[in-house]
Amino acid sequence: MRSILSWLIVILVIGLETKSFAQNPTQDSPFFEPSKYLLLDKGLQYRITKSINSMYDFNFPVAERDFAVIANQYPEHPLPYFLVALGYWWRIEVDVTKETYDKAFLKYLDQAIEKAQVIFDADETNKEAAFFLAAGYGFQGRLYSERKSWTKAAWAGRNALKYMELSRGEEEFNPELLLGDALFNYFSVWIPENYPLLKPVMALFPKGNKELGLQQLEEVATNAFYTRVEAQYFLFRLYASEEKKPYEALQISEYLHDKFPNNPYFHRSYARHLYTVGRWNESVRESFEILDRIDAKQTGYESNSGRYAAFYIAQYYDRVNDQTEAKRYYLKTISYGEESETQESGYYLHSLVQLGIIAMEEGNKSLAKSYFNKVKKYAKRKHPSHVAAREYLKKNKL
Repeated sequence: MRSILSWLIVILVIGLETKSFAQNPTQDSPFFEPSKYLLLDKGLQYRITKSINSMYDFNFPVAERDFAVIANQYPEHPLPYFLVALGYWWRIEVDVTKETYDKAFLKYLDQAIEKAQVIFDADETNKEAAFFLAAGYGFQGRLYSERKSWTKAAWAGRNALKYMELSRGEEEFNPELLLGDALFNYFSVWIPENYPLLKPVMALFPKGNKELGLQQLEEVATNAFYTRVEAQYFLFRLYASEEKKPYEALQISEYLHDKFPNNPYFHRSYARHLYTVGRWNESVRESFEILDRIDAKQTGYESNSGRYAAFYIAQYYDRVNDQTEAKRYYLKTISYGEESETQESGYYLHSLVQLGIIAMEEGNKSLAKSYFNKVKKYAKRKHPSHVAAREYLKKNKL
């Protein structure tokens, strides 16, 4: 799981995003009459959905052409700038350690915030303006928390909260609006359970309900129109990591990969869940496809996804006792891990242990020692890989 501050911001952002649709538009806005609220325009909703689907499928040129048309039609509205920012967020989501798209993401968020602020300053009851201000600042906070810029994250989060009260309303009547409540209900309980030191912080929030949160997520994932994919994204992550329901996680990730076959995040998640439930041949097939797409430099496919894919292939060859190929793909896992600077990840560390074992079996003790010492360098002492490396070093007097 990501940093706790990042998750808190996620809760607020998604809650603000979805709850903003709950309000009835103001009757006296000088900028927009109710019928002209873009977020309530059915025709535009359809166009936005098509564009967002292109974005999820990493077809950014198509998505951004549509967003440019909206910008041309509504040059003073924050919507098109916010949508472009979302596209950059998904580029970041593939590997949040990379800062390649940070400037572009923040640039478009700033533009969305500036245009929303003009509308809000003229009419502080404008729900649409409040939505873009809350969500814009919230997404800023998400990125800043990933970058461990805690002061900036806190400032952005405070600004998001400033507009939160304007975004509350009739959530219970529309599955679109349940996502924020669902995430809050789940994580407001999960956070103090897993991080007791944050209990005093969470005591400031209303009491949540994890079971209800999951039920709400499932309802949104099944019945919502705008927020379905976001709910499915959170559901398969929770099913896989927190709820220990690997088959449910697989079902959702398979659907998402089928619907958005060019989304590298969904692709590698699908391969991972196949691996988790023991569908090895299918996991290997998807993993080879991921590596091929990396070699072809397909948009979004990079070293972080390669680390996942190479590891699943290595594990398969290990399982069928093909040591040569297992070694080859463990080395690929190491290479991708170093390229993506994820040396503390479990796959990287486990690959080092396995390479050490293979080196021992090949009679190359010095190489084995170097692998085990590398594990000790990057892994925390209580990590299973660190424990295994120490035991092999001691047992073999390396």
